[in-house]
Amino acid sequence: MLLSVLCVFHLFLTSTAGAASAFLSAAQSVTDCTSCLDFLGALQEIAREGTDPFIANLTSFCISLDAEDPDVCTGIIAREGPILAHDLRQINTSGPTALRLCDALFGQCVDQPVRPFTVRFPKPAPAHPKVFTSRGRPTVRVVHISDVHIDRMYTVGAEANCTKSICCREFDDSPAVPTVPAGPNGNVRCDSPVTLADSMLAEIERLRPRFSIFTGDVVVRATWLVDQAEVTTELRDFNAEMAANLTAPVFPSLGNHDSAPVNAFARTTSHTANNSQFVFDTQSAGWERWIGLPAALEVLLDSSGSYTAQVPGMNLRILSINTQYWYKQNFWLYDSDDFQPDPNGVLEFMVNALQLAEDAGERVWIIGHIPPGKEDTVEDQSNYYDQILQRYKNTIAGQFYGHSHKDQFEIAYSNYSAQTAANAVGVALIVRVSVNLLLSLTFVGPCINSDEQVCDCGNPAFKVYDIDPDTFEVMDASVFFTNVSDPNFQVTPEWGLFYSARATYGPLVGIAPGEPLSPAFWHNLTDVFAANDTAFQLFNTFISRDGMVTPCDAASGCVNTTICDMRALRSENNCDTPGPGFSLRRRAGVPGREEDECEGMGLAHVLSRMVLNSQ
Repeated sequence: MLLSVLCVFHLFLTSTAGAASAFLSAAQSVTDCTSCLDFLGALQEIAREGTDPFIANLTSFCISLDAEDPDVCTGIIAREGPILAHDLRQINTSGPTALRLCDALFGQCVDQPVRPFTVRFPKPAPAHPKVFTSRGRPTVRVVHISDVHIDRMYTVGAEANCTKSICCREFDDSPAVPTVPAGPNGNVRCDSPVTLADSMLAEIERLRPRFSIFTGDVVVRATWLVDQAEVTTELRDFNAEMAANLTAPVFPSLGNHDSAPVNAFARTTSHTANNSQFVFDTQSAGWERWIGLPAALEVLLDSSGSYTAQVPGMNLRILSINTQYWYKQNFWLYDSDDFQPDPNGVLEFMVNALQLAEDAGERVWIIGHIPPGKEDTVEDQSNYYDQILQRYKNTIAGQFYGHSHKDQFEIAYSNYSAQTAANAVGVALIVRVSVNLLLSLTFVGPCINSDEQVCDCGNPAFKVYDIDPDTFEVMDASVFFTNVSDPNFQVTPEWGLFYSARATYGPLVGIAPGEPLSPAFWHNLTDVFAANDTAFQLFNTFISRDGMVTPCDAASGCVNTTICDMRALRSENNCDTPGPGFSLRRRAGVPGREEDECEGMGLAHVLSRMVLNSQ
């Protein structure tokens, strides 16, 4: 390691020796918030020399310190490095934005209080809100898919046990003879082949849903290779595949991987070209067939990629929001010390849409990619989202997200200091729904292939909701999956019911016929999990669809943390905050920090590995 560090100085041809020395010294010392800010100061000095020297120097460090394979170092830093360099030139490295950047990059300085902001509403809540009453009619079927991460360069027979975050494609350093050849329909160390995605879409069509929702992440997780041209092609191709295979409408939203560089959605105040406009252009055109022209124009012109659209023939409106403007790994959020409570007006868009729906007597489903209660959601915007939820709780009938690659739920409370069934006012259902074998949602999600990064992999799956056609509440939530260990999987994936929430959890909680899976139901289920370890372990098995189950017991604190997270649709209330001294290792790929487990390689991961390898 010492020889590698010494070699770095010879590679620092584009910066001063003083800046290189300061960088190395600061990197070796990063252990807490204060030292993290010092490290940002050292990075800032290099950024001030220019973007090209910044990229060249970080790439040299990354390769010399063996943070990742050379091509991964080069690709990730070339793509995301310019945004970080821009950030560092704009901010005070001891100011409020730097504190939050340390959290995003290294999991340090995490205990920042929510900045006070009161969301403005056009009208107060009505004294006598509209009552949505079930008439007992047959339920309507709706399908939820997410995080498909399709790899269109997936190569049957390629190495499935490589050194990168995804495998099953030909890289320049791939072995001539693979040790684990990729099968026709996927491998748990790889993103989804087209064949697996097509198989899932065929099964969804067989189920004949009234409509489907898709909560984002189309693009392959080879983040060090993906550019705007590839993202555009992948988004267009999956839109075309859904249109060709599914008869019913699809209501989509954007994921953090659905841009280039990954996670990058610029704020309108960033004083730079809107790098994500190409995404809005592409999806506005691709989604118009389902959401209609007015909503497609909102995607194109609203500056956030959000829209609202009515489900044909139903008193239900879909409100699709771009949650990436609240995502800690969107480095465009860190280029100003000015407090910006509503990046690109997503909160304002929500309020206006919900007010119009309330005035019209409609119910609303909110769909998006990143759940507001996750540790990787900025706590400020999560708090403001909760304010909107509390105001329009009578109008909002459901909230649906993806991203975590786990089959989860999060509950909102009118009083988070008194988390009871009576105070439960909303629930977000998080799909582990995808066809990405690396996945872990109710879908096939991304599992990191190195032994240092472990994703809670599972079987490919998607979710089916039975919906009351009058109240639009969820009466049942079922997972359909295909078992990758089945001998026939690589020939023809066979899909079937994995479990029904009502049939499995209903007897544990007690639920009357005709009663929905309400927020109170889900809260009561958390009480069951706290008291009944057998029930909790059943849930823990479901997280991976009985795939690669990660142990979770009471002695380690895992059960309490998991239940705490279930009771946190507001991110400031979750229990995922890493402890001092451990967060950097988790950010660098050691298992533990949930939001890092299934996202693939990004700039935060690479920088953390560089820092750790220098120590």
